[in-house]
Amino acid sequence: MRALLSVLITVLVSCSDNNVSSSSSQPSEANSLASVEQLTANESLRFMEWLDEEYAEEVDFSPLLKTRQGDKSAHGELDDVSEVALDARLEWRRTSVAEMRSSFDRDQLDKQGQLSWDLWQYALIDAERSEPFRRHRYIFGRNGSQSSLANSLINYQEVGDASDMRDYISRLNQSQRYLLQYLDRAKLAAADGIRAPHFDYQQAISEARRVTSGAPFDEQSDSALWADITAKIDNLIESEQINPSQAESFQEESRSALLTRFKPALDEIVNWLVADLENVSDVAKGAWSLPNGEAYYNSRLASMTTLPLTANEIHDIGISEVARIQAEMEQIKRQVGFEGTLQDFFTYMREDDQFYFPSNDEGRTNYLNLADDLLADMYERLPDYFGILPKAGLQVRRVEAFRETPGGAAHYARGTKDGSRPGTFYAHLIDMRAASIFRLENLAYHEGVPGHHMQISIQQELENIPRFRTAKGYTAFSEGWGLYAEYLGKEMGFYNDPYAEFGRLSGEIWRAVRLVVDTGIHAKQWTQEQATDYALQNSARPEPSVRSEIRRYFNNPGQATAYKIGMLKIQEVRAKAENELGAEFDIRDFHDTVLGSGQLPMAVLEAEVDSWIESVRN
Repeated sequence: MRALLSVLITVLVSCSDNNVSSSSSQPSEANSLASVEQLTANESLRFMEWLDEEYAEEVDFSPLLKTRQGDKSAHGELDDVSEVALDARLEWRRTSVAEMRSSFDRDQLDKQGQLSWDLWQYALIDAERSEPFRRHRYIFGRNGSQSSLANSLINYQEVGDASDMRDYISRLNQSQRYLLQYLDRAKLAAADGIRAPHFDYQQAISEARRVTSGAPFDEQSDSALWADITAKIDNLIESEQINPSQAESFQEESRSALLTRFKPALDEIVNWLVADLENVSDVAKGAWSLPNGEAYYNSRLASMTTLPLTANEIHDIGISEVARIQAEMEQIKRQVGFEGTLQDFFTYMREDDQFYFPSNDEGRTNYLNLADDLLADMYERLPDYFGILPKAGLQVRRVEAFRETPGGAAHYARGTKDGSRPGTFYAHLIDMRAASIFRLENLAYHEGVPGHHMQISIQQELENIPRFRTAKGYTAFSEGWGLYAEYLGKEMGFYNDPYAEFGRLSGEIWRAVRLVVDTGIHAKQWTQEQATDYALQNSARPEPSVRSEIRRYFNNPGQATAYKIGMLKIQEVRAKAENELGAEFDIRDFHDTVLGSGQLPMAVLEAEVDSWIESVRN
């Protein structure tokens, strides 16, 4: 925690110093001010070029990340995810920062160069803070490798010619090595007494079996992977990239790789999970129960919030915010004429059929179509509130069956910078009673525009900053922005139906509830039922979704705190700007300031806004 606070204070001081550096540094008699500025510009350009070279080396560690970014240079390789590789990556980062310090003088860089310096250094500090707890992060369970590899191959492995298909097959042939490296790490963690909760084991087992259910693994209809492979091969035939003989060869090679590499690895993982489940208590426990668990959770809070907040402080903020938002919910309850307590109103919103589409294909289609309509309306209003607009396209899709869970959280998957793959707002629709209509509007704004899709697309499309800043993320910034975007929708004139406004409040109160239950689980030793009961009593979220979400918080300590903490900081710096600038405050310029430098730690964002305030004044 001291390391985090120290670096944030350093960044804050250095950023504020940038405002006076030009006036305090007088040119020598031998140099004009113009020549000094040119030297600064030249050095800053050299530094940016160096950072781009370093980031290119960094992404070399992850061929899968390259593919997600639209880079096919390692399209046929899979990551080395062993602990040895993790050690090598951390050592590389240490060497890179040491080289930065020896090769460049921060004081000779321009404002953006100094910001890039601070962020490159911060990445090392965060990595070193997390390194002692490497084995604490659960390998299997929610979003584990048992399903993430299939997801990556289906959604990101683009196949436009025969070479691309050979790359796909190459990755299938490497899948056994890749998956079993994760299994080795899970075994090492278990030997240290670190095991995921029992429901994570059960989910991993279920997902792995679903991934390998269907042809060519058995006699059922095509598995999701096989359907993807055959569709991509068919597309190559239709585009005349390959002939039928090549197509047959590709199918046979793919089938062989799936049956001799991919499935045996998943079977080995399932067998270990089934056997090791005997060592897992059926009572889920938070991070406090792990070796050095308190320090681990504090490290996670620091990484997720990028602020020096304690678990108790976050818990208290959550309780306060729950009370504030419930007062606004009471007003909605009165507005619609509901008689009864707020908890009665929650039950009504959870159970009344008018708030849900039916759990059939028509209902799911209607849900997706409504999301598209809401986003289309929002797109028309964006220019009134933003100067910088995203270029990338956006699509709304249902989560694939092999990784879909009842009540699973909607999420966003970024597209590519060149627009060849759009961003995607994913929704779990297997149980439509967990996907309420009244919450869809705020969900669309959070995952789509002006939320994640807008923020991430703008970040990827930024020019004149180092490439790592167009890709690097901080959960408090991204999720804080997503929640801020939900509220912004109200300012922009949406949520005209009182139930939709209640849905917005339901989304916000859920993030406040998260502050309470996440810290409750991991710092105050709350049980699964305690957390579930608190969430049900203080929100209108459908029960299947609540239970799924509580399991998520056990799985990923601290992550759930980033949303509300990030939103509060963005609202705080906006209120400061509005107060200090008065009539000079421009909402478009404020939003462009927040989004125009890529994602930032919260304290650095505050410094950027302070600098913008000063520039407007002057």
